[in-house]
Amino acid sequence: MVKNGHSEEQTLRALRRAETDTRVADICREHGSREATFDIWKKKYSGLGLSELRELRQLREENSKLKHLVADLSLDRHILQEIVQKKL
Repeated sequence: MVKNGHSEEQTLRALRRAETDTRVADICREHGSREATFDIWKKKYSGLGLSELRELRQLREENSKLKHLVADLSLDRHILQEIVQKKL
């Protein structure tokens, strides 16, 4: 998973500032990100609180780990099946 370099607090702070009269270009310049990145944040995280955003990120990380685990186990199973077939 690619880390974006921004904490949950920074992301939410940028989104909250955009709700006021602050220009998106100014916010992006301060955070060192692009407007396209800000639009992605807005689409994904608008309406979320800090605790909800942290929980969402933790769930995504856990889901990624579980997917890797399933892939590893599937590969191990496939290899074992090939070994059994060769012995028979």
